[in-house]
Amino acid sequence: MPDTFRLTLAQLNPVVGDLAANIDQARDAWTVGRDAGADFVALTEMFSTGYQVQDLIMKPAFVADAMARIEALAAECADGPALGIGGPYWDGNDLFNAYYVLQGGKITARVLKQKLPNETVFDEVRLYTAANPQGPVSIGPVRLGIAICEDAWHAEAVCETLAETGSQIILVPNGSPYYREKFDVRMNHMVARVVETGLPLVYLNMLGGQDDQVFDGGTFALNPGGALALKLPVFEPAITHLDFEDTDDGWRAIAGPIADHPDAWEQDYATMVMALRDYLRKSGFSKVLLGLSGGIDSAIVATIAADAIGPQNVRCVMLPSEYTSQASLDDAQAVADALGCTYDYVPIGPSRAAVTETLAPFFDGLKPDTTEENIQSRLRGLLLMAMSNKFGEMLLTTGNKSEVAVGYATIYGDMSGGYNPIKDMYKTRVFETCRWRNANHRDWMMGPAGAVIPANIIDKPPSAELRADQKDEDSLPPYDVLDAILTGLVDDEKSVADLVADGFERATVKRVEHLIYISEYKRFQSAPGARLTRRAFWLDRRYPIVNRWRDEI
Repeated sequence: MPDTFRLTLAQLNPVVGDLAANIDQARDAWTVGRDAGADFVALTEMFSTGYQVQDLIMKPAFVADAMARIEALAAECADGPALGIGGPYWDGNDLFNAYYVLQGGKITARVLKQKLPNETVFDEVRLYTAANPQGPVSIGPVRLGIAICEDAWHAEAVCETLAETGSQIILVPNGSPYYREKFDVRMNHMVARVVETGLPLVYLNMLGGQDDQVFDGGTFALNPGGALALKLPVFEPAITHLDFEDTDDGWRAIAGPIADHPDAWEQDYATMVMALRDYLRKSGFSKVLLGLSGGIDSAIVATIAADAIGPQNVRCVMLPSEYTSQASLDDAQAVADALGCTYDYVPIGPSRAAVTETLAPFFDGLKPDTTEENIQSRLRGLLLMAMSNKFGEMLLTTGNKSEVAVGYATIYGDMSGGYNPIKDMYKTRVFETCRWRNANHRDWMMGPAGAVIPANIIDKPPSAELRADQKDEDSLPPYDVLDAILTGLVDDEKSVADLVADGFERATVKRVEHLIYISEYKRFQSAPGARLTRRAFWLDRRYPIVNRWRDEI
């Protein structure tokens, strides 16, 4: 009878800094594996601390605490399968991103990360030391090669060395955050490693939201040749057992479940829901409120919030002025009613009159301009923050990526808030996401099924309603044009000349470029939001606040 090897894979959701709870999750996963007869139970990269820890990892007391807890976990898990868990390792001189192997009550191996990512949201070169090449770890009948996340993303490097030094199976524990179509990128890299090494490979990914990032799971396994042996769901916790058999051709994974993954529209939406849900849960909030204007952005944010934490935990506040249309009043009420959220009506007229009277001596003789418009927005921000303080509900802000990019928002006004679920979604995609949510409902959504966003909200021309007959296109290019230019300048880093060659008017491109650069100070003070792309504002795109360069070529 051939030798077998059972690997228990834990696709779970740690909390950054909650060392005790993370270790408890690891112990529970180990217990599941022990009861299932596993040889090895694997958790993800830096699971003991949560991920990403950023500069928290530079605090010696934090690293010492994490290392001590892993050592204690080894003693607790002496009688049963080996356990693999990510965590920091300080050797007295250098700090490493490590993967600990616990067997027989002891730490029997520490695999240290060799390739440190230094792109997009990752900044590990400044935090950790890159390790030297290492060989496999013996666990039961198998020599297991462990390549930590980035170590498996490079050709002719770590995985090839592991194969040359006798590894029989490669395990890749990850903290790989979502961006649109990311699973295909992971799969392509891992197929390449399998082709290079001729070994089966298991890609184990973390789950859960952390600040702007969402780790979407989607763990999978490949046999030599790239044949898929296992694929777990995205956005769902899972503890799964994968069996291997020693054949005449070497170790091979026995086929397990193959989950269907949803399309990009659903994955983006699930990312925004998980990002908000975990941001609230991990920061201690259970309820939210937001200004519901009757427009499309606040409508989709209210819907995301209802799906994340339940409509009973969402307060929608309409704060009308004399410029608020009856259609907006009706549409806001319709959204709140369709979702089943609390709906409050708080007119800003009296507050605005008081501010106008206070400022009258200073503004006497000056024409009204955006100052008076922004007072309305800032009054709304003040009132919403007061309600947030009083009720202990986190205020959500609702600016889409188009507005965030060009600064079409009032700092200390409608930008006020603790989190922005749609911060990385351009306006044109917001429209389509509303249509998608109206037509689709999933079990993981806590809000009601059906068309919760009225068609009128989707179809009417967007307006901030800060003056009579105002439309967004009075100040901005049409959103299909604006978003195409923004995609070029922000996401693709195209030049002005590139975009002119693509057919856009130079004056329009230059105007948008100017707005992007002069709005950096607003983005620097804006709320975090769910990352959906490789060029989200914050860690993906780090520009100076003060910058006089412009593209004149």
